Amino acid sequence: MRTVSTSTATRKRKASEPEQAAPAGSAADDATAPDAVTRPVGHVSFVGAGPGDADLLTLRAKELIDAADVVIIESPEQAALVPEGADVVDGGHGEDGGVLTPSARGRLVVKHAKGGKNVVRLLVGDPFTFATGPEEAQACNKANISFEIVPGVSSASAVPAYAGVPLTSRSHREVAIVRMGETKIDWAPYAGDQTVVILSAVNTIKDVANGLMEAGRAPETPVAMTRVGTTTEQSTLVSTLEKVAADAKAAKMAPPAVTVVGDVVNLRDTLSWFETKPLFGWRVLVPRTKEQAATLANRLRSYGAVSEEVPTISVEPPRNPQQMDKAVRGLVEGRYEWVAFTSVNAVKAVREKFDEYGLDARAFSGLKVAAVGEKTAEAIAAWGIRPDLVPSGEQSARGLLEDWPPYDALLDPINRVFLPRADIATEALVAGLVELGWEVDDVTAYRTVRAAPPPAPTREAIKSGKFDAVVFTSSSTVRNLVGIAGKPHATTVIACIGPATAQTAEEHGLRVDVVAPSPSAEVLADALADFGAKRRRTMIDAGDPVTKPSQRTKGSRRRS
Repeated sequence: MRTVSTSTATRKRKASEPEQAAPAGSAADDATAPDAVTRPVGHVSFVGAGPGDADLLTLRAKELIDAADVVIIESPEQAALVPEGADVVDGGHGEDGGVLTPSARGRLVVKHAKGGKNVVRLLVGDPFTFATGPEEAQACNKANISFEIVPGVSSASAVPAYAGVPLTSRSHREVAIVRMGETKIDWAPYAGDQTVVILSAVNTIKDVANGLMEAGRAPETPVAMTRVGTTTEQSTLVSTLEKVAADAKAAKMAPPAVTVVGDVVNLRDTLSWFETKPLFGWRVLVPRTKEQAATLANRLRSYGAVSEEVPTISVEPPRNPQQMDKAVRGLVEGRYEWVAFTSVNAVKAVREKFDEYGLDARAFSGLKVAAVGEKTAEAIAAWGIRPDLVPSGEQSARGLLEDWPPYDALLDPINRVFLPRADIATEALVAGLVELGWEVDDVTAYRTVRAAPPPAPTREAIKSGKFDAVVFTSSSTVRNLVGIAGKPHATTVIACIGPATAQTAEEHGLRVDVVAPSPSAEVLADALADFGAKRRRTMIDAGDPVTKPSQRTKGSRRRS
């Protein structure tokens, strides 16, 4: 936890709170008292954090969280939303582990705001909908602390939407929301055909169902119970009022869950969109560096998967930097006709060397620049340079060679190519360029070394088949993952970015299920999603329940 100075808190507060005028007659009005110090006064933002999916935060919520000095949370998952530098305070439980009352939470908020801090109070769902936001805001008002309310997405509407259950339709236009508590509910007002959304009803679902049926609802009235809504752990039970208690017990339904009662539940058959994603709930291992995994992880997440990055490669500077120093000087002095980048890491390494020498993109003036693929080309473009050559076909060294022009003494004043790359790169590109008549300065721009083994639970999950899939983005990731963590279980789906990577996986005794049609992280994720979709359709057509690869029967193994 860090200590934030008053000046820092005041600076951050400018974007999130109005100026507070000093009371009339105070030292602030006395021009003869320049040394008077005004007591710092904080500001509180009550922010709706949504029901679980961080992407459901509003833009205003994100802005305030990023500028906060203190963020008071009420669930452990919310800590992931807090940026570095801000203090995180548990607003749901006291030091003894007990649940804080609304008044105790209000006192906690006031305590941090009185120190001149910019406080963000995160509440699940919406601050003013079945939450303690009103009581805590009243505590701020009593303490003369300014506050604002940032509405959030309520679980009462978001969770049914993620379950594919609309709350209204043309024939059902009335909705009632009931939160279960200690007081007994009179179900008579809900005896009609309106949609009823019930919160916190998991442990009392039998009493709820009986109460609605006694009030007049038909026993066959559809019911949907969705737990951990809007997250990839979401699951939905569909039943009827007559059977829901027994079905929920059999399914081991546990809080938190949102229950919807009414005919709108029948629309789930055609409107379920989240739980039917091709990789929904899949636990996918991404063995590569953290920086490189972002694009692939985001793509996998769009298909419903949860990715876990396990670094298998660490990128480090070359042991002898003199070779790179000489090449960069040669580039500035006009020694080269071409510069060929074969990876994003190569672009990063050259750019860092440029920064070291105080150079910028103007040093490439008069040079031709080649990129091995679209991602490398994007990294070059971010530098302000448009590549002259990107493979029109296969995005690889082989594809680059197919489009590379042969050396022509009449057209090319210089016959030399600068090739910055990894220490373990293959020689195929160098050999191909030499055959085309070019001289190549093959320079080690960075080293790739094997990373440290992952934690023991991750290694055990890899070997025991708790991952549904592993995506390999290079041959080195195959070799390194097997070296530091062991072979993935035989039931785990193996996806590879290209034929060379697939061959390496097979050489290590792995059965390859998916090979991307082109060497791209996004295409690899798409190919895995296609595999998952076909697998899902096969199960449905066979009348079998849809399961994940990790949900195998005990002792089942896939042949290699």
